[in-house]
Amino acid sequence: MFRNIKDTLSRSTALKASVVAGLAVAALATGVPAAINGAYADAVNVQAPQVPSFANVVDAVSPAVVSVRVESRINPVADEDDSFGLGRGFDDLPDDHPLKKFFRQFEQQQGRGQQHGQNQQKNSEDKGRLRPVAQGSGFFVSEDGYIVTNNHVVSDGAAFVVVLNDGTELDAKLVGKDSRTDLAVLKVDPKGKKFTYVDWADDSKVRVGDWVVAVGNPFGLGGTVTAGIVSARGRDIHSGPYDDYIQIDAPVNKGNSGGPTFNLNGQVVGINTAIFSQSGGSVGIAFAIPATTAKDVVADLIKTGTVSRGWLGVQIQPVTKDIAESLGLSEASGALVVSPQDGSPGQKAGIKNGDVVTAVNGDPVKDPRDLARRIGNMQPGSKVEVSLWRGGKSQSVTVELGTLPADQNQASNDDTQQEQQPQQPSSEKALADLGLTVGPSDDGKGVAITAVDPDSDAADKGVKEGEKITSVNNQQVSNAGDIAKVIEQAKKDGRTRALFQIQSGDGSRFVALPINAG
Repeated sequence: MFRNIKDTLSRSTALKASVVAGLAVAALATGVPAAINGAYADAVNVQAPQVPSFANVVDAVSPAVVSVRVESRINPVADEDDSFGLGRGFDDLPDDHPLKKFFRQFEQQQGRGQQHGQNQQKNSEDKGRLRPVAQGSGFFVSEDGYIVTNNHVVSDGAAFVVVLNDGTELDAKLVGKDSRTDLAVLKVDPKGKKFTYVDWADDSKVRVGDWVVAVGNPFGLGGTVTAGIVSARGRDIHSGPYDDYIQIDAPVNKGNSGGPTFNLNGQVVGINTAIFSQSGGSVGIAFAIPATTAKDVVADLIKTGTVSRGWLGVQIQPVTKDIAESLGLSEASGALVVSPQDGSPGQKAGIKNGDVVTAVNGDPVKDPRDLARRIGNMQPGSKVEVSLWRGGKSQSVTVELGTLPADQNQASNDDTQQEQQPQQPSSEKALADLGLTVGPSDDGKGVAITAVDPDSDAADKGVKEGEKITSVNNQQVSNAGDIAKVIEQAKKDGRTRALFQIQSGDGSRFVALPINAG
């Protein structure tokens, strides 16, 4: 069963002799001694250009980045306090129950320590228990303890704990928050300590393709660093009227919210706020609030706890190509005024429905979002020159901006809604070329739409039965004859489309319809 060692050695000796003989033959044949390699090769060592490291940036900024733990009061005897799916309140379990012991230890590990847990327990009878409900990220913007994070991280919190890079836990208080930009400011007591803090970048100089580094607390893991590039600018993700996000491809996940994205100089380019994902994890598309937006909002929150914004007070919608053509505009840009609000600064200055805001202080307005953002960035009381397109020509008005109310409907500075609810039709009269059947309105104002051809351009534009036409080309109409008269004049003026103001129970909007059919 075992191999004969002697026979093995003999065969090994013969093999070595034959190999030496073969080398000798090779040497004789070539005239050059054959090279004999060593038994072991050297380790792989590739001499290639080295990619710049982010380590210096990370070393410098990490002490300024914190984890934010948010706690909320939960009634210990309420049914909703079933955090672990036990079917009843956590505190209803017997004190010696093994699950209660286990989860008490878990809570203390996730909470602010043993003493913090005892203090919570002491006050739980009359105030409810503080439980961790969210985790996010933030960063110091001053040496005396002001911290920036996202509003959606802290909005449901009753208490806040900040965890520093070295593991130190500090209680924080909420200084102020702003839902419109999703920003919030916390404050910790420095107790004589000076915190490492970071400064804002000039994000106007940030280019698509620039390297960025995101630092935060994804999935509650603590300080984590990811890197990528700026992949787009000026993104509108429909989260609010001031959307102007920087898109980055650095892996950003849950828990990174409120954390900073740095340039290679260690300056904050943006604040990580949202990701695009179907799974909940990073797919390489993340959105950050630009530093220029955040800087002013944070300054206001630190100073007063609130944000004051300029207010024009007009309901607006985009200028499409069809609408531009109907109004005689050379390009589809600006913001079309659906209606000024009663008593608003815009109305007092003479802005009317059907006007197109084309510029503010001489700077062209791209679209409603651009107008809302620029007016919102101005101080209440500021006087601005608003350029308008009205009746086929330009004119301007001076507006003294008001203060945007805290509960102001976003639609007043944003696109109007398109979904409308139908009403009961009245008597019918056909305007076949437009695909509409109209009749007198119940209140005598405007013309009621009683039917819409489903194959018409009007149907494609969302015009519905039950809505009303209140004006055409900014001229009030009360019957089908008025509509026909305005359309005929528009054709004589060389227009191929007319601008219809459509009214429903939910508001008013403008729609451009072709008038050269048939």
